[in-house]
Amino acid sequence: MTLHVFNPEHDIALAYDNKYFTAPHAGRQLRHDLEYLPALWAREGDCVLVENMASASHHARRLMRYSEQVRFVDRKEMERLAGQVDKVQPWGWDSAVKFQLEQMGVSAAVLPDDVQLSEIRKLSNRQFSSVVLKGVLERLANPVLLGEASYVDNIVELERVLNDTGKAVIKAPWSSSGRGVRYVDTVLDAALANWGKNVVKSQGGIMVEPYYNKVKDFGMEFFSDADGVHYAGLSVFHTVNGAYVGNSLAGESEKRSVLTAYVSGDLLDKVADVLEQLLSSKLRGVYHGALGVDMMIVASDVGFMLHPVVEINLRYTMGHVALALSARNEFHERMMRIDYDGSHYHLHIVHKDR
Repeated sequence: MTLHVFNPEHDIALAYDNKYFTAPHAGRQLRHDLEYLPALWAREGDCVLVENMASASHHARRLMRYSEQVRFVDRKEMERLAGQVDKVQPWGWDSAVKFQLEQMGVSAAVLPDDVQLSEIRKLSNRQFSSVVLKGVLERLANPVLLGEASYVDNIVELERVLNDTGKAVIKAPWSSSGRGVRYVDTVLDAALANWGKNVVKSQGGIMVEPYYNKVKDFGMEFFSDADGVHYAGLSVFHTVNGAYVGNSLAGESEKRSVLTAYVSGDLLDKVADVLEQLLSSKLRGVYHGALGVDMMIVASDVGFMLHPVVEINLRYTMGHVALALSARNEFHERMMRIDYDGSHYHLHIVHKDR
C-alpha cells in the first residue's frame, strides 16, 4: 500500500537539514489541523498518517464523498502496518520526515537514500529556480517574458547587486510561504543587513531579484515520475505580503480565461512544454512526486508580462490540493482558503466575493 504524509514544515526542515529537526509551533499546528489533506488524492486502499484518526475522518468526509475508501492510521497503527508499505508519498521529502518513518518501521527500501535526499535538497534551493528561469527565457526568447535572479554569498556582494538592481526582493535559499522573503528599497538598513548576514551564515547565500509590479499570482502544477515531468494543471492563488491565503477552485478553462486576459494562451502552453522538458532533464531518476512552479503577471511600461519561474516547490503545494477539489464540479466558482483563528488552521471553501 501507499502511505501518504502531510508534513507542511518541510521547507523549514530543508533549511535546517537535520533528521532530529523539530518544527516550530506554527508548523506543528498546521500539520495537526490539516493532516487529512492527502485523502484528497490518495487512492482506495492507501493510508494517510495522522495524529487523530477520528478528527481526520470527519474533516475528510466534509470535503469528499468517498473518503472512507482511504484509511487513516496513527503512529501506533503505522508501526503495526509498516511492513505492508511499498510506497511513500509525503508532502515533501527531507531528512526529518525520512527519520520519522524509519522510527515507525517503514522499510529503507521504499525511502530515498541520503544521496538522493541531498540532491532533492539541492534542487529545492532557490538557486535551482534561477537556473530553470534562465533556461525558459533562453529557449522561448519571447519579449513578453521577463525575470532575473542573482545568488550572492556575502553582504558586500549583496549590497553591490542591490545598488545595480534598485528596488529588490531578497530571499533565503530555503524558506516557506513568504517567511524567508524581504523587500529592499535600494539600500539595506541595519535590520535587513543583520537578517541577510544570518541567512548567509546559516544557508550559505542569499537570492536577489528585482521588484516587479505584480498584478496576478498563479502557478503550474506538475508530477514527476520515472518517465519525466508531466503538466497537471493551473493554480490561480492569492497571497498577502507574500504569504499564501487561498486558491481559486475552477476548471482548467476557467482558470485559463483569467490568465489570458493578460497573456496569450499560446505563451502559457509553450512555457508549460518547456518546463516539462527542462525539469524532466533535471529530475528524472532523482525526484518522484508532485511539484509546482510559481509564476506572476507583471505590469510594465509596455503592457503585461509573464515571469515564468518565480520559484519551484519540489513538493506538493496548495495548488495540488485545489486541483483535487476542483475535480468536483460543486466546488467550482469557489475559493479555497486557509484561515487561522488564533489556535487552529481551517480549510474553508467560500464564495469568491467573501
